[in-house]
Formats: sequence, C-alpha cells, structure tokens
Amino acid sequence: MLRTMFVLSIALSSPVTLPAQLSNAKATFARDVVPILQRNCQPCHRPGEAAPFPLLTYEQARPWAKAIKEAVLQKKMPPWFADPRFGKFSNDASLSQSDIHTLVAWVDAGAPPGDSKDMPAPRHFVEGWSIPKPDVIFQLPKPFPVPATGVMEYQYVIIPTGFTKDTWVQHVQAAPTNYRVVHHIVAYVRAPGSNYFKDMPANEFFEAPPSKNDGAKPPKDDVPNDWLTGYAPGQPPDMFKPGQAKLIPAGSDIVLEIHYMPNGKATTDQSRLGLVLAKEPPVERAMTLSAGNSSFKIPPGDPDFRVDASYTMPEDVTLLGMHPHMHMRGKAAQYRILFADGKTETLLDVPRYNWHWQLWYDLAEPLKLPKGTKLQCTERFDNSKNNPENPDPTKTVTWGQQSFDEMVVCMFNVTFDARFTTQQMLAPVRSKAAQSIEGAK
Repeated sequence: MLRTMFVLSIALSSPVTLPAQLSNAKATFARDVVPILQRNCQPCHRPGEAAPFPLLTYEQARPWAKAIKEAVLQKKMPPWFADPRFGKFSNDASLSQSDIHTLVAWVDAGAPPGDSKDMPAPRHFVEGWSIPKPDVIFQLPKPFPVPATGVMEYQYVIIPTGFTKDTWVQHVQAAPTNYRVVHHIVAYVRAPGSNYFKDMPANEFFEAPPSKNDGAKPPKDDVPNDWLTGYAPGQPPDMFKPGQAKLIPAGSDIVLEIHYMPNGKATTDQSRLGLVLAKEPPVERAMTLSAGNSSFKIPPGDPDFRVDASYTMPEDVTLLGMHPHMHMRGKAAQYRILFADGKTETLLDVPRYNWHWQLWYDLAEPLKLPKGTKLQCTERFDNSKNNPENPDPTKTVTWGQQSFDEMVVCMFNVTFDARFTTQQMLAPVRSKAAQSIEGAK
C-alpha cells in the first residue's frame, strides 16, 4: 500500500523546473546524499520498516533517483504538513532547501556514486525498533491470519503485564511484524478494577462486543483506559526525556487494538510492544490526552465541513506535542489555546491534512498550560466529489471505526506532576462524546 502511494504521488506530480545553477553542482552519493538519507529517510526506509524499499546503500537508492527528485521537489517526502507560520517543532521532517538542492543536483548529474572513502559511518538502528533496545517486549499470543480481501473489524487482545509494582516507561513503541496489512495499533493500559473489557478473556483475539444501552453507568472513579502508545504510518514511538515517563500501575493489563486492512494476499501478523523502562521514578508523568467529538454529521457533498472539540486542563500541565486524527475525508486541522485571560494562540495549523500519514507535531519549546486553560481544536472535512479519496460523496458521514467512516480526535501529549492520578487528569473532563467513544469499544 505504501509503495503504491509513493509511486502514485510521483506519477501525478507536475513537472518542476530546477534553477540552472543547480544542474552544475557536483553532488555525489557518498559525500552529499548519504547524510541526508540518514537524517531524514532511513528511519523508515530500511528493512523491516514501513517504507516499501530501503535507502541504506547506493545500489538501493540508485533505481529510485528520479522518483526521489520529484518527491522532494513536490515536498511529498518526507511527509510533513504543518504550516510554517504557526509553531516550531522539534521533529519537523521537512527538508531544508539546501538538502533539496543537493538531492536534485545529484540526480541531474546522473546520480554518481562518488568515492567510497567519503561515506559516513552507517547509522545504527536497533533491528525492528525505532527506540533503544527494549527492556520488556509484549507480543500477540500467536500470528493473526489476515485474509486477502474484506473489511475487518478491530481486533483486540488483553495481555497481562505481570508487573507487581508500578512501572515507569520512558520509551514505548508498537510495531507490526507485517507493516503491509496493519493500518494502526493502539496500546491501552487497563488498570486493576477497570470495567474496560472486564469480561473478555486474556491472550485471545476478540472483536468489541456491542455497546450496551441499558443505562448502566460506570463507577464514578472508573477510567476505562489510558493510551500508552500507537502505531500508524508516519506515527513515531513515544519517547520522553529523562525525568519523564508514562505509568503502568501494578497489576495492569495491556489492551492491544489492531486494525488490519487486507492488501490482496492472505498473510499473518504478530505485532508487538516494546518498553524501555525509566531508570528511576520520574518527576513528571507523561500522558496522552485527547479532545474528541462524536456527534457530528457531515452532509453529502459538503466540501468544507467544520467540527470543533476542546479539552480544559484539570491541572497545571506542560504541552509537548499534538496529533490530529481523521480519515478519508479529513481536509485540515488546527489547534489553539484559550488562556484564562482570554488570550488565544494558534499552536498548529495543518492546511492540507493527509490521512495516510498519522504525524505527531512535537513542540520545539514545550508550553506550560495552567489549570483551566482550554485547548481548542478544529478539524475540517471534504465530503464532495472533488475529494479523490471520498468513497461516497452522496453519504451523510458519522463517527465510525472504519476508514470510510470518520473520526474527530485531537490528541496531545502532556507532562505534569507525577503525584497526580489518572482520575485527576481524565475523569473530571470525560464528556458525553468521550463516553460514547468508550462504549463503542
């Protein structure tokens, strides 16, 4: 799927004229191109990762030279969609103009290999991971059979951690073993006593049972789940600085949610979760929160439908990064902060959202948000026939798990005093929309 997307994006790109002076540059692969690939491309373009081909060696990169030129000129690769007028981000993946010029000059010069003596040392990666070598690995109990075709419901597996004491996690990554058929993974922490899937068996695949409409309410202090990490194309692992970590309480289970999308060939996947444990209890606890809205109805043919969501900080927090989430009709997203004094600030604007790449936007300078600060999020949708991704512009679109449905989820990472509880951060702000989302799981 990713290979098809990459090739199509190249084929559909309009020609771009290169400034004449660049065509005379004598860039070589060994001296000039490899450092750019190591910084910007190889984290995904290496064996076992999501990209459809590796870019570790000259022999691997040379056949893709013209495609690389077009991709960087059109700024299709690396994927990055933030408007540079708003916010500065530590993980900005966009290439500098200098790097773009270098890659184009190399291709226009015939993609010469250069002198092997100029090659930098290979970048070191932990095989199978983008995080340091995990201290703990949880994996699906057995390979899951993915059929060649069909629409699949989300699959869930409850994995007991066996942790007998509170465990702090500094880095965590969800990783498929077969990237071609995994649309996304979410790993939730289910603390002891939670009602989240409480009657479902452990270490077995299951689909979410139908939500109950009997009026039963969860216990007042029950927090059904706590997002630990997720995977989707373009989504990085959760990695925090020393002194910051996510909490897995003693006796908790991990609930893995996996969405498989058949790609024409029957296959299997046995996704896993890697944890790098904090060396000591942190000063700051990290948590992934979200503003959501599930009550929307996108009219047929509407080219620019707006949905808003918000989240009021129940305690003092520090905002680390943001992650807008929509599906096929997603068009644009914006995050704003409304302070108690009425001041507003736009933190992130994504004018051309691309649902194929689920990016996080990590602030270069984390932002302190006092208790009572409201995060506002707007997501826009194109349900018209002019949206080439739209499966049915005659349909009224509502909330749903499948990619042909829609979601309005505005996620964000924060840190706060490690003494604050999960209930303090989640329970006071659970809205009806959030509860309806939980009931659908």
